[in-house]
Amino acid sequence: MLCYYIELSSKQDVKHIPKQTARQAGFKMPAEWGPHERCWMAWPCRTELWGDNLAATKQAYANVANAIAEFEPLVMLTPPSAVEAAAKLCGERVELITMELDDSWTRDNGPNFLKGPNGELGASLFHFNAWGQKYKSFRKDAALGERLCEYLGIRHFSSPLFMEGGGINVDGTGTVMTSETCVMNANRNPSITRRDAETELSDALGADKTIWLPGDPDDVETDGHVDGIACFVREGVVMVTICPDRSLPRAESLQKNVRALEQATDAKGRRLEIILIEEALEAKARSKIFARSYINFYLANGGVVMPGFGISRDKKAREVVQACFPDREVVQIDINDIALGGGGIHCITQQQPA
Repeated sequence: MLCYYIELSSKQDVKHIPKQTARQAGFKMPAEWGPHERCWMAWPCRTELWGDNLAATKQAYANVANAIAEFEPLVMLTPPSAVEAAAKLCGERVELITMELDDSWTRDNGPNFLKGPNGELGASLFHFNAWGQKYKSFRKDAALGERLCEYLGIRHFSSPLFMEGGGINVDGTGTVMTSETCVMNANRNPSITRRDAETELSDALGADKTIWLPGDPDDVETDGHVDGIACFVREGVVMVTICPDRSLPRAESLQKNVRALEQATDAKGRRLEIILIEEALEAKARSKIFARSYINFYLANGGVVMPGFGISRDKKAREVVQACFPDREVVQIDINDIALGGGGIHCITQQQPA
């Protein structure tokens, strides 16, 4: 099947006022369960990360893209040299746009899309340094957010924070959730205070309150991105990952996040309803950074595309997710060839609000 592609270029002049924050301009980040215009992904290409598994990883990315494209338009950013290969694996619903890339994590280096006071699309951009300079080459990916904003012709705001989109989750009504192990890490923001971080997150996302989770000290790749730990599934309701084997030290690390949520209130002053979901502990760890989170799913228009690992726990996890989204079709995709790179479906996708 044929995939269409165009050359990425600027569509129009971009209004960019660097001294004004998104919050000051009346922009805020909507909840992920809202309607989408499209989903953005990027084609995997970092041999240093994927090694001999790169071909299988490309197929896994294509499987995710094709599943999401059944629900909403999807654009795959693709290096010029890989367009032909990507077109062979992606279905006809997937549009290809050429762009030079270092790799393939649009959640982390893509725009954090916002909506303005009149419903206009905007974006907030964090500084991307490859998860605390874990990879030497990241210049192309660091420029991706701004290039997409220029292509779309939308107003964008630059945050002084060094972090990634996978490090935040919002409820769309003023609450942002994040983790200490990521934002406060010396490899990103070595001199920032927690209060300053809250101010910057508020300015960047139009939020009124920050909920801090301790994070995940075992996650040595993203330093405990919140999108592997917890997410809002609707206003006032949070799904959070726990370890099914309570005898492991990891179980206590993750339980600290649950306790933090039990003590938290959202921007409206509400106590949170908490839904627990067990991680895929039995999944074979194919790398030191293998990601076992079921929470790392993508909410599409009318659907949920979530991780599967080919283990018995997949069914239980799907039932938990389906119960949270009874009006959406849940599709489970095997992500073993993605998880070995340290992330899941949410990590490789970025929604553009309608």
